[in-house]
Amino acid sequence: MAFCNFFRHPLTLFLTLLVSISPTTQQQLAAVDLNALHQIMYTLTDVKDGGFFSTWNFSSAGNPCYTFAGVTCAVVNRQLRVITLCLGTGLSDSPGLAGTISGYGIYGLTELTQLILYPGIVTGFIPWQIGRRNKNLRVISLTNNRLTGTIPASISELQNLHTLDLSHNKLTGVIPPALASALPELRVLVLAYNNIAGEIPEFSDESQLIHLDMRNNKLSGNLPERLPATLRYLSLSSNGLWGPLNRVPSSYLVHLDLSMNQFSGPIPDSLFRPSLSSIYLQRNNLSGEVPHPPPSSFPVPYGPGSTVDLSHNFLSGDIPNFLDGVETLFLNNNHFTGKVPESYVGNVFAGAMRTLYLQHNYITSFPIEKGREMVLPDGVALCLSYNCMVPPAVGLTACPASAGGPVSRPFGQCSVFNSGNTLG
Repeated sequence: MAFCNFFRHPLTLFLTLLVSISPTTQQQLAAVDLNALHQIMYTLTDVKDGGFFSTWNFSSAGNPCYTFAGVTCAVVNRQLRVITLCLGTGLSDSPGLAGTISGYGIYGLTELTQLILYPGIVTGFIPWQIGRRNKNLRVISLTNNRLTGTIPASISELQNLHTLDLSHNKLTGVIPPALASALPELRVLVLAYNNIAGEIPEFSDESQLIHLDMRNNKLSGNLPERLPATLRYLSLSSNGLWGPLNRVPSSYLVHLDLSMNQFSGPIPDSLFRPSLSSIYLQRNNLSGEVPHPPPSSFPVPYGPGSTVDLSHNFLSGDIPNFLDGVETLFLNNNHFTGKVPESYVGNVFAGAMRTLYLQHNYITSFPIEKGREMVLPDGVALCLSYNCMVPPAVGLTACPASAGGPVSRPFGQCSVFNSGNTLG
């Protein structure tokens, strides 16, 4: 079989494949690898009959390198060895595999560079000595199964490891410290949707990581003092992290998700620049005014596809003008005051700003030009309820159910934050 030509995982672009040497038809798979494949099949099974393992026929005279699904071979030191093993089809309609991963089977494949386990219901531990016995691994992807136990510390010994994805399992324990500091080739680290606890370890100054995803775990503590400056994607949402955000590296980030934690203090102005086009900071304890970044940070404004979510915090002050180009903007459930910038209003009615949620603030005005048709373009959502004004009808039609019933805030609440006009 050709190597995993049925990828359905979103990180496929990061799974760099090695170019294998075409084996000769006379050469047979090394006996150690054949025995390893037999052990792997012995502890795993298809959830549905006639699935992935239907091609693994050890009684056939065929070469497993050509006939076994998910197996790719290359000539190494004059022997035909398995270099890629993809367990499962990865197809959306496939229920995947069940059973456990045979440590002895995996250890026997000493020339393995890629180990892929597609979604299924595989249980048990990740082979504990995988980092010592499979030194050539560059990709480990064991996602969307029911693996338990801790992350093997030996993985930190894989000096060629490029991608580690253990997401959507039931892993526990802490992150091995060396995982963040001892892997010079690591570019993709995904541990999301597990039960991993403890603090995020410190990364080395030499780290070249570009994708870090640890969302939906039980992590706690402050952000590490050193996060890789090379990061382009950072997601730590739905954990128990706290402290300030001043340690977030922003030079190359294009996606940042720190939502649903306990971060506090102001938002650094370095996080606001158009190249960081997806920012999710909702449901934290952030406070203060949204800082206006220097003009040099905005050679061009935010544009199509951009999303900024600062909702459900304790942010105050005026609504910042520089966010008027964001396509999807959530500022609701904060302490913003004053008028909505006219540029926001114009972009909403022009359809450039597709979503604008401002409900549950202390806003006093949504300035609509006289004579403007009070109809939003198709697909535009605007919510202005529960502020210190009587919102125009156009600002109520797209409010979510969570916005609640009252159209405006009680006058007593508004007098604490605003003075002057309270009408739209």
